[in-house]
This record gives sequence, C-alpha cells and structure tokens, in this order.
Amino acid sequence: MSEQKFIMTAFGKDLPGVVADVAEMIYEHSCNLEDSTMTRLEDEFTMIFLCSGQGDDLEANLTRACRRLEREKGISVFLRPVESQTSQQSRGAGVHTIHVQGIDHAGIVYRVSQYLSQHQVNIADLESKLSHSPGTGTAMYTIEMHVEIPNSVALEEIRAGLNGIGDELHVDISL
Repeated sequence: MSEQKFIMTAFGKDLPGVVADVAEMIYEHSCNLEDSTMTRLEDEFTMIFLCSGQGDDLEANLTRACRRLEREKGISVFLRPVESQTSQQSRGAGVHTIHVQGIDHAGIVYRVSQYLSQHQVNIADLESKLSHSPGTGTAMYTIEMHVEIPNSVALEEIRAGLNGIGDELHVDISL
C-alpha cells in the first residue's frame, strides 16, 4: 500500500476550535500533517494543508469526512490528491525573498507575478497585507514572497526588471 498525498483547503467562521476540528479529521484517518498555512481573512479562518496517509479508500473516506465537517461545523473543506514532484530547488534553482511595499492600488501582485512568470521564476510562497499608515491613514500594501530563481537566469536581470516595475508602480521592490 503506497502513501497518498492530498492538498486540503478549509475555511470557516473564525471561532475557537476550527483548527482542532480539521486537525482531528486528519488524525482520525491516520494521516500525517506535513505542511500547513493558516490565517484569518476578515472574520473567516482559512487553512491549507499538505497531508499524507495510506489506505485503499483513503480519498473517499476523507471526502466523506470533509462533507461531514461542512454539515456539522460549517467548515468548508476541499480535498485534492497530489503527486510528489521534484522541487525547483533540487532542479537547480536558488531560493530568494522579494519584498514589495508601497501605497495600495490595483495590479501590484499581477505585475510582479507576471514578470516573474515570464522569466521562469516560481513563487513558492506569497503573503500580502493591507495596512494603514498611523499618521496619515494611507492604505499601504506589503508583499513578501519566497521565489525559486533557476540558476540559468541572471539574478541581476531579475533585480533590474523588478526595479523597473517598482518605478512604474511607485512601490519599493527588493530582492
């Protein structure tokens, strides 16, 4: 019996016990929680898990458990099987961090991610946050992303391209 991996996404009203309810479902099916990210967005709590386990009917059993959580606890849970793949890092890519900060306006994530995609740079992790400047109340947007830049791509080329986008968007971008 081989190991099966799943990406599980879940969200629900932010209340005490939401994480425990989903973690219990994973545990009850003898799955291992390998990786996760969780955060509150407005008044919803969102979770993404990578979990693994074994069993002939594991996917069907987890799917039924997801539906039960939705009915009983109001937590929406979605499950998708995934196959293990070789990471960019092991295929010859360097991991770097990109910081973006500036006055909030539409298109910041789009323009930066589009540029990175055009240069075969993979975004491994992205976190963005809207906050307001304490003095003026100006809406400020901050992004931190971890990216995998292929060794065949010149780091200075990516840095120069990001600086150009930063100038166009009037935001600070550092690599």
